[in-house]
Amino acid sequence: MAQRMALYFQDKHPIGYEIEMARYAEERGFSEIWQGDTRLARDCVVLMSALLASTERLRIASGVLPIYTRNPAVIAATWSTMHELGGPAPDGGSRVMLGLGAWWEPIAGRVGAGRRKPLTAMRENVEAIRALFTMEEITYEGEFVHLDRVSLDVAYGDTSPRDIPIYIGATGPKMLELTGEIADGAMLNYVVPIDYIRDAVARVSVGAAKSGRTIDDIDRPELLICSLSEDDPDLALLTGKSLVAYYLGTEPHIMAASGADPELIDRVKEVVGWPATEADYYKAAPLIGDDLVRGIMAVGSASECRDKVAEFIDAGVTCPVLYPLMDNMEPVIDAFAHWSP
Repeated sequence: MAQRMALYFQDKHPIGYEIEMARYAEERGFSEIWQGDTRLARDCVVLMSALLASTERLRIASGVLPIYTRNPAVIAATWSTMHELGGPAPDGGSRVMLGLGAWWEPIAGRVGAGRRKPLTAMRENVEAIRALFTMEEITYEGEFVHLDRVSLDVAYGDTSPRDIPIYIGATGPKMLELTGEIADGAMLNYVVPIDYIRDAVARVSVGAAKSGRTIDDIDRPELLICSLSEDDPDLALLTGKSLVAYYLGTEPHIMAASGADPELIDRVKEVVGWPATEADYYKAAPLIGDDLVRGIMAVGSASECRDKVAEFIDAGVTCPVLYPLMDNMEPVIDAFAHWSP
């Protein structure tokens, strides 16, 4: 049986090309597209809607939507609308998935979205949105979420409950445990080593036990960078280094789990400002060692990339969500089309 595979889109490629590649991936056995919404770049709802309308079977997910930027009732209504737009998946379930995250600094602070008590805020959002998906009227009084006799107001059409799975983009141990306790799945972070994934899965398992579940009840996709080139594996490695430089310089909360030397982070920050340009990333790339890059992403030839992805699956990942770094996505899709590790 072929391995479940997915792609991750952010803003690396033109929108029209991403839609074309989504169709290409669907024809080659991929099951999902996860659309990023972590930066002030592309809005995930717009892109998810375009992808749903342009494909027939793919499930489309937010990877991940910051909980501090939208009201939970609005989130539920938006995902209910996309549920209607996409129609049923081949197995009869929804074609949309909701991935939620707690955002990151400095971007949250710069736009005035205080990331206060993210664990409490996440629990309340997940509980409220899940309740709204039942299509019943709900009242919820929390510290962050306040709903007074609210329901999704569907006057025409399908009023049945929305079977939309909820994922949490979790990185830290407490958020991972919360994910296992209350979510349908954990969207595991990228640019992390295999040992981190093993520990993250164990943390999710601890949380699952709190709600009477096991790790097998929790889906565990992982965002995994794939910088693949058969013609120029060295360029693929350099491209991978440039992305590591970006995260070291601008999103060190992600790189904290990578095992990167804190002194390296400081050196990269001296080169990469915020917001940084692509030229800044490549300027800092020579500071990044080969071993660091090869330990946290799939990089090089197709064979090398497949071997690395297989290691992450063995560590507990249920669905690799590949983020193609090179301009041409087709080699990545072809390398994993109908693939079994």
